[in-house]
Amino acid sequence: MNEPLLDPRDLNFLLYEMLDVEALTRLPRFADHGRDTFDAALETARQIAGDRFRTHNRKSDLQEPRFRDGRVETIPEIKSALDAFNAAGFTSANFDYAQGGMQLPWVVAQACFAWFQAANISTVAYPFLTIAAANLLERFANAEQKRRYLGPMLEGRFFGTMALSEPQAGSSLGDIRTTAEPLGEGRYRLTGSKMWISGAAHDLSETIVNLMLARVRGGPAGVKGLSLFVVPRDRVGEDGRIGGSNDVTVTGLNHKMGYRGTTNTVLSIGEDGGCIGELIGEEGKGLAYMFHMMNEARIGVGMGAAALAATGYLYALDYARERLQGRHPDDKDPAAPQIRLIEHADVRRMLLVQKAVGEGGLALGLYAALLVDRRALDPESDRRARAGLLLEIVTPIYKAYISERALEANDLSIQVLGGYGYTRDYPVEQFYRDNRLNPIHEGANGVQAIDLLGRKVRQQEGAALRALIAEMRATAETAAAQPGLAEEAAGLAAALDLWETTTRQMVAAAARKGERAYLANASLYMTFAGQVTLAWIWLWQAVLSSQALAAAPDAPTTDFYRGKLQTCRYVFRFELPKALALADTLAALDATCLEMQPAWF
Repeated sequence: MNEPLLDPRDLNFLLYEMLDVEALTRLPRFADHGRDTFDAALETARQIAGDRFRTHNRKSDLQEPRFRDGRVETIPEIKSALDAFNAAGFTSANFDYAQGGMQLPWVVAQACFAWFQAANISTVAYPFLTIAAANLLERFANAEQKRRYLGPMLEGRFFGTMALSEPQAGSSLGDIRTTAEPLGEGRYRLTGSKMWISGAAHDLSETIVNLMLARVRGGPAGVKGLSLFVVPRDRVGEDGRIGGSNDVTVTGLNHKMGYRGTTNTVLSIGEDGGCIGELIGEEGKGLAYMFHMMNEARIGVGMGAAALAATGYLYALDYARERLQGRHPDDKDPAAPQIRLIEHADVRRMLLVQKAVGEGGLALGLYAALLVDRRALDPESDRRARAGLLLEIVTPIYKAYISERALEANDLSIQVLGGYGYTRDYPVEQFYRDNRLNPIHEGANGVQAIDLLGRKVRQQEGAALRALIAEMRATAETAAAQPGLAEEAAGLAAALDLWETTTRQMVAAAARKGERAYLANASLYMTFAGQVTLAWIWLWQAVLSSQALAAAPDAPTTDFYRGKLQTCRYVFRFELPKALALADTLAALDATCLEMQPAWF
């Protein structure tokens, strides 16, 4: 069987028909670009992903990085793939020409990146972290830090990572204990330990630039006392040359269920008193700076989850089209020829779920990436502010809901293949294992749900939620005038009314029942919000597909658009009703989970 990565026809639909990314070329920053340059970048990404990343995906899963004699070794194919990635300019794709970049819109860069995520998510994790770290340095580092660290990162000579978690503090960053002693001139001596740090040890680059959260000695407790530091693995001189060790020591590797080609490390910081970090920005603002990187990474996590769902779907689809098994239930002749798996209704159901999540997830992720471009570059300040509001609320929904549903999609890929899917002879079991990390990293999904319900829906008196619902209502109104979509348009409008009403009821009940009861329902609220959002993103696609069919009913692409329409119907008839069923439980701030006492388990 072939191993398809993504559907290029679907990416073109999302970028050019749905999101109209060509309109970005009217902005001065992207004036040199057009669809030809965007397509060239996408095609280059597709080729390198298929030729250099996919080809060692299984090998990197079976032959994990090894920790020997204090050094970490990876299979040579990883470095070869990353060299090709860097040579093609993808590490600096969104950066200025003056910095050696391609000056691509973030949305196009993310579409390119999706090819690599579908091909080999553990290898592309190294540039994923490096790009996010580089974007943070570009925004907050001083000129000297940019000269010594950012430039080599964009060239692919240095790799980057984020060093947040500690053994006693996973998602609870306020409990970080790594300390920093001021030495003067922005330099600090760091001591402590870090845990679960991806990409912090390998043999793939000249050095590794850790962006590390630590607490300046004597600073306040909690997150207000956290500062952010550049902590390279090796000393980097003023001339850019690599010196001796910076006393950042790998004490072990964590061995994971998936993402096995990505090193995941335990670090000892300053064990010999020689770890020197450079302060980024001001003391006490570390978490605010780091959120710039984490929020970007959360969209990337959602994109990775969606890419794995999409590639798993395409593999299961090809298998179902080729595999002969069984007969129709009304065919009682045992001598009759077997039919293809895809002829069975329940197999079609499983494929529909995967299509809904994979293609819907890519659509929502690219929409979020477009908001990043609009927030930064739209010429109208009001539109920039609106894009920022939308991004605030879409990010946690996207990261948490899509990563959860993408795992379900990969589970169904295995189910379509049956016993074969459960073996290592086929890649779908690895897609599932790799995807299992995405609901955890860059902020576990429970944390995302608390962020959504506890902060995002209440900030600025609900401005972000109102902005998102307004976008969705506009789609419903357009769909209502479109032949064949009245049922779905009415369904979305009713769901939005219920979302607004339920949220108001929950906020009001929180005043009576308390914050703990309110946030005890955060994950359920995330499911509700995610299902409505998925319905919206599919109705948007259905409107465009209906219009395309009306304009050219005999075009060769009619099957593509009819597939979009039918998937939208599935989402509204099978997925959206699940959200509506949650409303009463949410409005009541049900306390069943909160009131379950530890001793009763």
